[in-house]
Amino acid sequence: MTATTQPTRATKGISAQGLRKSYGDKVVLDGIDLAVTPGTIFALLGPNGAGKTTTVQILTTLIGADEGEATVAGHSLRRDQDAVRSEIGVTGQFAAVDGLLTAEENLLLIGDLLHLDRAESQRRAAELLERFELAQSAKKPASTFSGGMRRKLDLAMTLMGKPSIIFLDEPTTGLDPRSRRTMWEMIRDLVAGGTTIFLTTQYLEEADQLADRIAVLDGGKIVAEGTADELKRRIPGGYIRLRFADALHLDAAARMLGQAVRNDEELTLQLPSDGSIPSLRSVLDGLERSAIRAEALTVHTPDLDDVFLALTGQGRGRAGADSAGAVKETLR
Repeated sequence: MTATTQPTRATKGISAQGLRKSYGDKVVLDGIDLAVTPGTIFALLGPNGAGKTTTVQILTTLIGADEGEATVAGHSLRRDQDAVRSEIGVTGQFAAVDGLLTAEENLLLIGDLLHLDRAESQRRAAELLERFELAQSAKKPASTFSGGMRRKLDLAMTLMGKPSIIFLDEPTTGLDPRSRRTMWEMIRDLVAGGTTIFLTTQYLEEADQLADRIAVLDGGKIVAEGTADELKRRIPGGYIRLRFADALHLDAAARMLGQAVRNDEELTLQLPSDGSIPSLRSVLDGLERSAIRAEALTVHTPDLDDVFLALTGQGRGRAGADSAGAVKETLR
């Protein structure tokens, strides 16, 4: 590659077309396409066995695809694997930390593996220990660290090579809620500095909180892709719930809103809604015109749990699978 064709920062995303991977008769990836914009967080969701880790292994050059093409940071996976490796960092599901070494020694070991100058390696290690609030524990064996500290050290080790793209495969598995949120802040800081993040996770809240775009992988195929809000809006199941002070107002509202589901014990009505401002205004205007007073109004819109279940049919029987198929056809 000549100097004139070196990837620029603007090209240092991820692009894949038609990736396929099988093991014997088992098809793991069935022709998936991906496009990750530089400097963003892209989340890949899917049930166990959907092919998330296989996708990461292909994009990080650990295994080859049977078919398809991909570029990572502007470099071809097939033709320039060394260049790809020089641009990426990988943090797996379990911290790749040597418990017998101190935090500082773990970082310096990575520096040696990357052939960094010793002074540069020490400078970089000190900077990362400070950044990840591990400076006070720099001389302590990693075996004495909590799960959250080990994950922070693992991410710091990934950053020793200053990668432009970081693959985070289930990065917060096993962390308590506070440590998970600390990790989220670190990920946001990395992206604010221009790093591209490819995230796989089973924590739907994590994808909702972090991802600029989300793809749902099921049965080796991408069944939907978009922002979190776009995916939520495309799944049915939203509703408005109205609560009334007495049966008189409940009766009047039920007559006006014929499609609503009534609960006489709780004095509530529930009617389908996409949760948009126009739909809310329509309901409220109708109540006002009829002089019907609601004591409370709540809105439920589908969350990523609903999206995940609808698209993958997880936790459902045959009817659920048929419903999931209908939703997938709608999203295509």
